[in-house]
Amino acid sequence: MPYTPSGFFCDRLIRERERRDGEGSLSKPIRFSGQDYNTLKQEYLQKKALFEDESFPATVDSLGFKELGHKSNKVKNIVWKRPKEICDNPQFIVGGASRTDICQGDLGDCWLLAAIASLTLNDKLLYRVIPQEQSFSEGYAGIFHFQFWHYGDWVDVVVDDRIPTFNNQLVFTKSAERNEFWSALLEKAYAKLHGSYEALKGGNTAEGMEDFTGGVTEFYEMKEAPKELYKIMKKALERGSLMGCSIDSLVPARFETRTTTGLVKGHAYSVTAVEECKQSQQKETKVRLVRLRNPWGQVEWNGPWSDNSKEWETLSKGEKEKLQHQNADDGEFWMSFEDFKKNYTKIEICNLTPDALEDDKLHKWTVSVNEGRWVRGCSAGGCRNYPETFWTNPQYRLRLLEEDDDPEDDEVACTFVVALMQKNRRRERKLGANLFTIGFSIYEVPKEMHGNKQHMQKEFFMSSNSKARSKAYINLREVTQRFRLSPGEYVIIPSTYEPHQEGEFILRVFSEKRNTSEEIENRIEADHPVPAPASTGEESEEDQQFLSIFQQIAGDQMEISANDLKDVLNKVVPKYKDINTEGFSRENCRSMIALMDVSFMDGKGRLNLQEFRHLWNKIKQWQGIFKSYDFDHTGTISSYEMRNAINDAGFRLNNQLYDIITMRYANESMNIDFDSFVSCLVRLEGMFRAFQAFDQGGDGTIRLNVLEWLQLTMYA
Repeated sequence: MPYTPSGFFCDRLIRERERRDGEGSLSKPIRFSGQDYNTLKQEYLQKKALFEDESFPATVDSLGFKELGHKSNKVKNIVWKRPKEICDNPQFIVGGASRTDICQGDLGDCWLLAAIASLTLNDKLLYRVIPQEQSFSEGYAGIFHFQFWHYGDWVDVVVDDRIPTFNNQLVFTKSAERNEFWSALLEKAYAKLHGSYEALKGGNTAEGMEDFTGGVTEFYEMKEAPKELYKIMKKALERGSLMGCSIDSLVPARFETRTTTGLVKGHAYSVTAVEECKQSQQKETKVRLVRLRNPWGQVEWNGPWSDNSKEWETLSKGEKEKLQHQNADDGEFWMSFEDFKKNYTKIEICNLTPDALEDDKLHKWTVSVNEGRWVRGCSAGGCRNYPETFWTNPQYRLRLLEEDDDPEDDEVACTFVVALMQKNRRRERKLGANLFTIGFSIYEVPKEMHGNKQHMQKEFFMSSNSKARSKAYINLREVTQRFRLSPGEYVIIPSTYEPHQEGEFILRVFSEKRNTSEEIENRIEADHPVPAPASTGEESEEDQQFLSIFQQIAGDQMEISANDLKDVLNKVVPKYKDINTEGFSRENCRSMIALMDVSFMDGKGRLNLQEFRHLWNKIKQWQGIFKSYDFDHTGTISSYEMRNAINDAGFRLNNQLYDIITMRYANESMNIDFDSFVSCLVRLEGMFRAFQAFDQGGDGTIRLNVLEWLQLTMYA
């Protein structure tokens, strides 16, 4: 989606400052929308009033934008009410938060509710998301708060307790207990985080599980599941991992439809237990069982091991008690592991850390988190199918330094997990955003290039095959995969499938041993070649023409202003038929004069003949660079090639600066004409020169007062 440079870079600076202050951690979450729960609560208690959240008001805008938007008939009879207006004696949590407290309402967010149901199995995780000591009695001020992991940071989200109702019934998530409201308020806080209730419609259970834990999810297709899947699932639950599963619906029209077995296609379930039991009536044979929950709070499996099935008669009373078997239409049911594999098509396991679930030992994993973005025309290069632009994608250098402690088949290798997550697409749905199809490739860096932090160029990818890559490009929020590679240095290329798709992402790399990953950021520097002295030999015909035009315009003073410079250049440049130009503007020419003014602050704003020759030589040099990248002879160069052209002109920049240049100088077709190319280089050289003039200590930092800053920026 389009964005404004100022907003993006301000947000980035704010995030960096917050991290320096330690914010974004579990112990110091970021205050979402700048709202501090304790401060607001005390304020409203003192006022003896109930909190009303202006940042997520009780209006249609908070409900949605299309099906729940202003033009929808569904919202006409919705009334926002506080729990004390809905029932007598409302409670935040009744008898402990449990999976039966989550019943889906009129919103297609079963994926989220399946994740919440899994969350209730681990009190430590649950009360990290739901801070305790919240109630409708002591200290009640109509305000509650919840904490989520949000793209690398923990955030604290404040909400008031006005909830959408219809005929005095909750419209969305509700508890089986009419006077219990923690699940409804949790859903509201999560809706606020993403902009509206409607933004929560449709999703992947892994998304919710990760936002409750900060963990990483691995997916298993049942038809490709490892032989040890039962063991993997059991150990995952023992370690506090969250687990969801679903049955793919191949026909969209049959999305969320019941089968004859009572299961629902295209619907998310949570896995709440995995057990092995003895069947006393069958010679001590064992059966492996899986317990699942339907977020609807009803509609259950009706096959073997369902609530009323005869199979339960083969278990002793003790075994039944161990399984907490209940005969109730509450959406929860047991089935055999074999039936589970036959009926479900995929399972998602969200690990708090990506512990090797096949192994009995716990590993301490380290994680590195890198923020990045794809910018159209600069760093949105698409997948390997687009070799002309693929190399411009953000690049992350991965150093695998230590091999695993327990190598497989005596192979020296390092285990790591790569997780690529696209950001904010759910929140931007109301603007028409959908999930991009994303993936990544991993290339081995040649030994001679180890330690070199330069961006890998197109030629490298044209002649090299990837060492590993994501299994597929897919339109999920996150693509995750586990790898084992030999110790060494690699480069990870995250990308959308098609080029020119703009968005933000985070790239997480989890590893068992000491390894590092970081974005490849070129060192920012510039070469300033000493201009060649004026030739004392015979002048070329071009030089003679040039001097003649200059003298005609400059007159006796032999100096020209910005207007004069504009006239000179626009008479000379059009004679070059292979340059596409609409003529230099007065503003461009003012920047050129500022570039040639050595003092920068008190220059005369005019050029003499020698200064003009120097400038003309630069323009001719830049013209040669420009032509070398004008492959199709259209008089423009692709914005993706701009970084190479800038490099040839003597400037080394980082990805943020290339993004800015693309936004500032490329046209709608992501091409840059000669005028814009020259303007960019003039500005770059001028600002580098000014910085170096102020950098008295040569340490790469300067200090300016407001007058100096304004003089510099206004003149340049």
